[in-house]
Amino acid sequence: MISQKWSKLIRSLQQKKQRKLEQCFIVEGEKAVLELLASKWQVKALFATERFLQQHAAAVAPLDLVQSCSSEELAKVGTFSTNDAALAVVVMPEAKAFTSTQPNWVLVLDQINDPGNLGSIIRIADWYGIKHIVCSPDTADMYNPKVIAAAKGSFLRVNLYYQPLAPLLAQQQQPIFGAYLGGESVHALTLSSPNGFIVMGNEANGISPELSGFINKKITIPGYGNAESLNVAIATAIICDNLCRLSQA
Repeated sequence: MISQKWSKLIRSLQQKKQRKLEQCFIVEGEKAVLELLASKWQVKALFATERFLQQHAAAVAPLDLVQSCSSEELAKVGTFSTNDAALAVVVMPEAKAFTSTQPNWVLVLDQINDPGNLGSIIRIADWYGIKHIVCSPDTADMYNPKVIAAAKGSFLRVNLYYQPLAPLLAQQQQPIFGAYLGGESVHALTLSSPNGFIVMGNEANGISPELSGFINKKITIPGYGNAESLNVAIATAIICDNLCRLSQA
């Protein structure tokens, strides 16, 4: 059974203000929790059904606080409508500023507001082997439960940083690509180097004007129908696919 104290804390962690205060967040669902337990992230408490605890006894054994509960309790305190597995309260790692230590692709997110989009972009980055995402301070919080759910465990393998983007881009020597509705087609690109920064803009307004001066190459995804635009996560996937493929050629 989940105590009143823990129930209150878990519910409070659905709010950014409380996550920042407690320096904790929640991870829900069997697959994501199992990936979490296999990582080096610090789990403060685990609440799980008897089935989960019995099937994954070895993974759970090192934890200090493990509590058995029902699937109904998990659904009541968490954000999933159904959860027959587990919910973990996790300690946030120390926030760090981005430093470019080795050539690689880096995603730069300018005011991405939708948590589902951010979670999907984290998962896309993980798929394409992109280890670093730099976010503007007003981008959605990576520890929002909707972000964690959409990321499907990829948040464990992709590093996110929140900091002003203009100073970062101003000091880069690598190419900086920006996604625009007008620009060079990603299908026709040639790369001068197999790495760089990929800037994706706000869902409604695109890349901020103050960042446009740092963009070396404006790129676009050619359309063949009548849609006005693409979802930013889908656009990120297409651009990453093209740039990563070209860098491997």
